[in-house]
Amino acid sequence: MNKLIAAALAFFCTLAFSQATPAPAPTQRLRGSVQSFDDKVLVMKERSGEVITLALADNFAVTEVVPIEPAAIRSGSFVGVASMPDADGRLRALEVLVFPEAARGSGEGHYGWDLQPGSMMTNATVAELAAAPQGRNLTLRYKDGEKTIVVPDNVPVVTFKPGDKALLMPGAKVMVTAQLRDDKPTALRALAGRDGFTPPM
Repeated sequence: MNKLIAAALAFFCTLAFSQATPAPAPTQRLRGSVQSFDDKVLVMKERSGEVITLALADNFAVTEVVPIEPAAIRSGSFVGVASMPDADGRLRALEVLVFPEAARGSGEGHYGWDLQPGSMMTNATVAELAAAPQGRNLTLRYKDGEKTIVVPDNVPVVTFKPGDKALLMPGAKVMVTAQLRDDKPTALRALAGRDGFTPPM
């Protein structure tokens, strides 16, 4: 068998394998409150009112969302800002997440978000901070560009810290990243608040 035929066969075998292997199901974010949790199954009431039963992925993890002071947003911080355009087309923040340093670069960019219809997410480094009426302007720089976002004084500012499954008590507010696996809704990760705090993202 000459090298050209061998290369062609290898290509078609690879192509056939890739076509036979289904793409993984997309992930989705579910926001709501815990109804019950038994270390094997998470039952939550989604903000739509639907009650959803989720199996747990083998690497299921819980992260605690902690409110912090706005002063924690500094030049050079890596942040995630959910925002909505106002009537003038300016982006106005709905929340600000100050990432721990170990998570710098996570999801970097500017893209659509599902907190509210039409909302956006910008994960980027704070390049400039400037005072603005009843808040601040953040200039956020990411690999493909930059955005300036108005952050009103009343916008929640939070960070992450390692959590544990004890946070998933009935009534706890959560945002769960889920995926359909083996035809079962499966929780991959939960962001949880303590003492009734709602993850704002």
